[in-house]
Amino acid sequence: MKYINNESMNPYFNLALEEYFLKQTDMEVFILWRNDNTIVVGKSQNTAAEINTSYVKEHNISVVRRLTGGGAVYHDKGNLNFTFIVSNSGGWFSDFGRFTDPVIKVLRDLGVNAENSGRNDITVDGCKISGNAQTVYKNRILHHGTLLFSADISKIAGALNPHEVKISCKGIKSVKSRVTNISPHMNKKITVEEFKDLLAEIFGFEEYALNNDDIDKITRLEREKYSTWEWNFSFSPEYSFKNNMRFDGGCIEIHLDVKDGIIKNARIFGDFFGTGEIAEIERALVGVRHGAEDIKKALSAFDFNKYFLNISLDNFLELIQ
Repeated sequence: MKYINNESMNPYFNLALEEYFLKQTDMEVFILWRNDNTIVVGKSQNTAAEINTSYVKEHNISVVRRLTGGGAVYHDKGNLNFTFIVSNSGGWFSDFGRFTDPVIKVLRDLGVNAENSGRNDITVDGCKISGNAQTVYKNRILHHGTLLFSADISKIAGALNPHEVKISCKGIKSVKSRVTNISPHMNKKITVEEFKDLLAEIFGFEEYALNNDDIDKITRLEREKYSTWEWNFSFSPEYSFKNNMRFDGGCIEIHLDVKDGIIKNARIFGDFFGTGEIAEIERALVGVRHGAEDIKKALSAFDFNKYFLNISLDNFLELIQ
């Protein structure tokens, strides 16, 4: 087992690094890493249904999809992630304890009353400090988990609190849990960086430094997959979106059917006034990505006051957040 001290804060690079060592090498590795200001959604989740889009945009939060299942999580610099990539010859898939037990032992040695809870969580006094997930590729298994050390708990709530009434889908929804940080439960005060170094020291694996070939292949995977809209947003179950808002010019209600992140059908209702045919706006939305920038581009050529008197395009864009 080799230890990789991944100091990157780039979530797209970090998820690509995991896939690279899982699929393109035969090394068994233990990785400690952090993301900065990021939502990581599970492989089978509907990104739009998991995130608070307006909050994410306002706070410049990155969004990335991972290889493993489970629910969406918020990462900041106060959250430390750990990854094991090993041979799966022992049939370890779904054996979460094989990987979480050593972490729990370290936490208990540091005075933290940690324990396994349910299928894939680590808790302290009933509050979640770690969520874990796994995937298998050929004869290899990837297990990774979070460790909330000194994270901004308020951002977790804000970033992962979508208006559920807007979206109806078949995707796997995240389970909301009470969470807490590790640092207040420790018997001594240390920083998250010191915590990371301490974990690496206790596990005691020989360190492996990424070489230029590793970095080139990871960067290519980051560019071609993990930083793309197609992977992070369109790789989602089909869903229906509904919202309504009142503006100075009246109320608008919008219904969208979305598949692979693309609007397949659009209907608009309301008590607004206008001389244009609303069907023209509806048709213009079909085939467009379900996102503010793409919808704005698709509708920018329209004289919006003709269709929605005293309602601007920017007003309309608020509807699709």
